[in-house]
Amino acid sequence: MEYNGNNLANIVGTVDDELIFSHQVYGEKFYIFTLKVPRLSGAFDLIKVLASERLLGDCGCSVGERVEIEGQFRSYNSTDENTNRLVLTVFAKDIRECTDEATKNPNSLYLDGFICKAPVYRTTPFGREITDMLLAVNRTYNKSDYIPIIAWGRNARYCKNFEVGSHVRIWGRIQSRTYQKRLSDDEVITKTAYEVSVNRLELAQDDEAEQTTADTDQPSYEIE
Repeated sequence: MEYNGNNLANIVGTVDDELIFSHQVYGEKFYIFTLKVPRLSGAFDLIKVLASERLLGDCGCSVGERVEIEGQFRSYNSTDENTNRLVLTVFAKDIRECTDEATKNPNSLYLDGFICKAPVYRTTPFGREITDMLLAVNRTYNKSDYIPIIAWGRNARYCKNFEVGSHVRIWGRIQSRTYQKRLSDDEVITKTAYEVSVNRLELAQDDEAEQTTADTDQPSYEIE
């Protein structure tokens, strides 16, 4: 993957469910589906993909088909029962059939953005260090994507004191995790959250005076 943009995702996996119609823009239909992306551990990440019918015409994306997708990891707001939710998907810009089992890294992501909430540093019961961040990544038409980031170990120590507005570059992978949310004393539902697990990150050196920062004053979201 060449890092000549500020939001570059590349994922390889098998289509895990049927295409579902999402929305239509100027007569162009968009569909959403889940891609099952393997980890080195043998586990899988289930990543939502949003794709135009024009791309799907070249690659049908039927269940069980193995495909490679290049695009961007994007967010959009969804209001449900007076709760703002940040919904995360890979917006596909290219889809192609992938028949090579010995593929390159099946899950890679590069982000260039700005810290928009103060990082939260914590340790697990086993003493593992974690820092959670929210990264604002500029998009065209004065829009931004808000991406939850999780860093571990020395990366967690390195970024725990980043200030809001810091310009950061991140290399990592998209991961999914399931969790249970209690709605009442007798009702619990299982939900899926998405975040970026950091492999490497760095503070950018902004020497250009024209550098534009993303909006860092954002409302609270339930991230999934």
